[in-house]
Amino acid sequence: MSIVVTGATGALGRLVLNELLERVPADRVAVAVRNKEKAADLAARGVEVRIADYDDPAGLAGAFRAGDRVLLISGSEVGRRVPQHTAVIEAARAAGVAQLAYTGVLGGPEADFDLAAEHKATEQAILDSGLPYTFLRNGWYHENYTGHLGTVLEHGAVVASAGEGRIASAARADYAAAAAVVLTGEGHLNQVYELSGDTAWSLAEYAAEVSERSGREISYTEVPAEAHLSILTGAGVPEGFAAILVDVDAAIARGRLAGTGGDLSRLIGRPTTPVSEAIATALA
Repeated sequence: MSIVVTGATGALGRLVLNELLERVPADRVAVAVRNKEKAADLAARGVEVRIADYDDPAGLAGAFRAGDRVLLISGSEVGRRVPQHTAVIEAARAAGVAQLAYTGVLGGPEADFDLAAEHKATEQAILDSGLPYTFLRNGWYHENYTGHLGTVLEHGAVVASAGEGRIASAARADYAAAAAVVLTGEGHLNQVYELSGDTAWSLAEYAAEVSERSGREISYTEVPAEAHLSILTGAGVPEGFAAILVDVDAAIARGRLAGTGGDLSRLIGRPTTPVSEAIATALA
């Protein structure tokens, strides 16, 4: 039996691998990746590299073994993820894996924004497969915001259409730790975890924290959805994805990413990383 991580060369996947290798020997860990060369450093650490492409259902047949515990990290190609994920689910079912964990979105069926649709469809496909599952419904990452601090500092503003909505984000590493816990521990089969940070914050508070940490005056500039869409497309974001981001802001305004149920901190056995710490790290 191996613990298999798909999408292991991505930002979340690499963090999950680091967490797993602190918990179990490398010969118990495998990765299912599209590009073998990108996983060369993982192979050098003793991790088994299996070739798997979400767009090649036939090739996925060799990615899993009976009894494997598998983490399906959601694909990055919005609009194509349902058939991609379904191919992985079918390959996992055919192989007889012992656990299929999936990184979905906070709220699951209650998430009423466009970005959640593919996650909800994937969860249903997993349920329909009959496989033992673990749903890791990840909230927002701090890095969704701190990754754009350069633009914020350049313009002196956090520009969004989220109103006064609050965001219970956590560090990507926090979510990776939770994934490692459910893949290496017991009692997580057929469980659903709503994962989010311990504290929800508003974008006005975020802007104030950036101001304090950077020593520069940063404001929160709230704009209407239409203007937000124009700003994003003007900055080069494809229109379809820009519309999804604007829709997420509307969901934030409705409180859909504000939940602080505590599942994440309970799983990882410590408080989640404060957004202030993430801002300080990004600025450094």
